[in-house]
Amino acid sequence: MMTIDPVTLAILKGRLEQIADEMDATLFRSAFNPIIAEAHDASHGIYDAKTGDTLVQGKSGLPIFVGVMAFAVKAVIDKAAKQGGVHEGDVWIFNDPYDGGTHLSDFRLVKPVFRDGEVFCYLASVGHWHDVGGNVPGNYNPAATECFQEGMLIPPVKLYDRGEFRQDIVDILSSNSRLPLSLYGDLNGQINALQLGEKRMNALLDEYGDAKVAVCMDELTARAAQMMRAQISNLPSGTVSAEDFLDNDGINDEPLKIALDLIIDGDKMVMDFSRSSPACAGPVNISRATTIAACYVALKHIFGDVPANAGVLEPVEFRIDEDSLLSVRAPKPVGGYTETILRLIDVVFQAVAQIAPEPAMACAYGTINALSLAGHRGNGQRWVMFSFFGGGHGAHGAGDGLNHGNAPISTATIPPLEILEAAYPVRFTQWALRPDSGGAGEFRGGLGAVYEIELLEKQADVFLFGERGRFPPPGVVGGGAGALNTFHYQQADGDHEPPMASKIVGVHIDRGQKLRLETPGGGGYGRAFDRNPESVARDLRLGYITAEHTEADYGVVIGPDGSVDEAATRDLRARETAQ
Repeated sequence: MMTIDPVTLAILKGRLEQIADEMDATLFRSAFNPIIAEAHDASHGIYDAKTGDTLVQGKSGLPIFVGVMAFAVKAVIDKAAKQGGVHEGDVWIFNDPYDGGTHLSDFRLVKPVFRDGEVFCYLASVGHWHDVGGNVPGNYNPAATECFQEGMLIPPVKLYDRGEFRQDIVDILSSNSRLPLSLYGDLNGQINALQLGEKRMNALLDEYGDAKVAVCMDELTARAAQMMRAQISNLPSGTVSAEDFLDNDGINDEPLKIALDLIIDGDKMVMDFSRSSPACAGPVNISRATTIAACYVALKHIFGDVPANAGVLEPVEFRIDEDSLLSVRAPKPVGGYTETILRLIDVVFQAVAQIAPEPAMACAYGTINALSLAGHRGNGQRWVMFSFFGGGHGAHGAGDGLNHGNAPISTATIPPLEILEAAYPVRFTQWALRPDSGGAGEFRGGLGAVYEIELLEKQADVFLFGERGRFPPPGVVGGGAGALNTFHYQQADGDHEPPMASKIVGVHIDRGQKLRLETPGGGGYGRAFDRNPESVARDLRLGYITAEHTEADYGVVIGPDGSVDEAATRDLRARETAQ
């Protein structure tokens, strides 16, 4: 068997990652849809020819996509086997969330790379399309009770058959979207990304040889598995448990439990979700593939030094009940998968914090707050604004959480307000950090944000799919929880809040009326009374916390000049600790 020296391995690793990165950049530059072009809600990777396992992922795309795409590539491999195999020039397209997908907005393209008549690897692209039909413009339908209410569902089909482009497939896709031009642009961006990826891969193989690159891929996977086993073996053996809740499913106003029993046995880990809620009526269900991909992302956050490929999950066993909230089948709705996988990541963080506080981190804000506004312009043209919004990240043992970050399922960015205002008839009258929203702790949770949006067109319908309206993001190692998510909207009779706290469907607003979203902060890390008093004074000066919280939350007395009263602080902390 061929061996590979460390220098060559490092070079090839960088070259392979660069291929995925270039595919990411190509799509981001060419997509029509701001959610891809500006927010980078897309991803690319390189996958194993036989198993579909993740070999390499780009650094700019969404990690949750890269993880779940392994199941998507496997779905293509299985489908092709039933139809006479894969051929050079084939490209497959689909968005089936139950067969290697996430939700219907995320369209996947899978392309084999052939060498000497054999598949060497697969390249895959996934992007969040702006509108794919369904009851709600933008497709986040919090009232869906089956997938047919969320958009069109396309099983794995050939977009290119032996190099021949199938316009009939594109015609079907376009006719099912409210924004066919956006769809067409995003689709061609993904095609271009895959074509560039194939060109770069062939150039690399020509330069180094197929055998050497194949050995490199195998070695990178083996090393990730070895490093993951080492990380697990450093944890104390035994079982720890954590549970958290979703507000509701959008249909029934009852909380839904996500529970994890984390079992460490030497260098093996078992993630047992058997105590989680059964499948629900509304769209916060997810598929088994999505659950596993979310755990992959959580583990990569905690064990950041482990290379990002399928080897991460090799020493991990999953126990997920069939037909539970975390393993549903069609036609159960799954459109709000983002909210559920964020809660999955939260329970992994909470469980690991009990046995390994050093690498652990507190929970982030825990919702993307998928907001859609839709209406018609004065000329009759349809417009659909879909966007997601940021919040505070959890604190960790090395410092405070990030203020106003994006969800930890991704490396996406929050769309800039200038882009949203230029594309849609809205005005942001406020875009600011939210004081007192980060959980108190020795290290403070990051701050959430306040977004206030005014409608400039005659009228619009509003849809919100959020979470953390009733269960705040927990802290770890004694840290406090972040603030709850809140949403208000104006109508002629005054201000209103969603009856289900974080979800509304088809609320009508008129020109000049506003929406106000206040997002959660992250959880805190460690006891708040252990926080450096100077850090509390700094937070007060910067407006991160208000005066009433310095003493109540942190036991820090601030003098009239803004400096710490050290004697009064010592006395206050001593009294509070003694109680």
